Amino acid sequence: MCIRDSSCRVADEHQIKLEYESAHFLQSLFGYDEKGLRYLEGKAQVRVVTRDGWLVAHGSEQNCELVREVFSDLEEARRNGSEITMREFRSAVDMALSGGEGVSALSKIQLVGARGRKSVVARTPHQLEYLNAMAANEVVFGLGPAGTGKTYLAVAMALDLLKKKEVSRVVLTRPAVEAGEALGFLPGDMREKVAPYLRPLYDAIDDMLGYEEGAKRLEDGTIEIAPLAYMRGRTLSRSFVILDEAQNTTREQMFMALTRLGEGSRCVITGDSSQIDLKDQGISGLLEAEKALRGVQGVAFNHFDTSDVVRHPVVGRIISAYQEFRSE
Repeated sequence: MCIRDSSCRVADEHQIKLEYESAHFLQSLFGYDEKGLRYLEGKAQVRVVTRDGWLVAHGSEQNCELVREVFSDLEEARRNGSEITMREFRSAVDMALSGGEGVSALSKIQLVGARGRKSVVARTPHQLEYLNAMAANEVVFGLGPAGTGKTYLAVAMALDLLKKKEVSRVVLTRPAVEAGEALGFLPGDMREKVAPYLRPLYDAIDDMLGYEEGAKRLEDGTIEIAPLAYMRGRTLSRSFVILDEAQNTTREQMFMALTRLGEGSRCVITGDSSQIDLKDQGISGLLEAEKALRGVQGVAFNHFDTSDVVRHPVVGRIISAYQEFRSE
């Protein structure tokens, strides 16, 4: 906890002072970027001054207490091992204003990464709901725009369960729509043929496990990456199956994928129904599944929006602008 926090009233203005063990720790709470403090000032209607290991906020008593709540939340998250970036800082401010859980709650689920790499945690409330859903259900749909962490978190959960030996294999698949699933004419072996379409899945594995361990897992078959067409006729037991870009499955492909699950298996389906690349969008298996599987026990649907985009902040604004433009 912070070393000391004090408050006093000067004329009609309230003031609180928060003190920490070092300037470095205090700066880590706002991502070493004072632009975050300016964001806090604008949102909470306070004036903030910081120097060395202390921070003083001036404003109404209610608004100063909001500052105290924000930094208490950030401190808990930081001491639990979370890295505070500008995004996390702004999220802490926004969550405090909305009365929701803080960013410290987002680190309740920590997924094991490679040795020497940081654990993977949720970065938004919707992402935390998604992780909880994957822990509690056999089939989970993660639906929403690009950049919201749907696939990345699914891969993280799969690798975490693989390391804990709760599953014996991770199977990652997606429809290779651009190649029409007719891969035979492409040069090379199967992995070389489909690599361009499955690159995002390889990237996620490399990011979490590192190239060497990822390559070893792919070589021994504990991680398998293949186009959806290769799933037909198989039964996948004790497996964590991730079907990515599911909006580009046909109804038959989606049904086939969902019925591959064997004993002890789980499945996560990710997709964005606004990004269907099929010539006939009406045949999308994702659209049918959303309607057919509502209310089915063991099946959960999680929806993301532009507030969950964890890429560059401008990406969320671009997606929102396009959505507004196309809805006119």
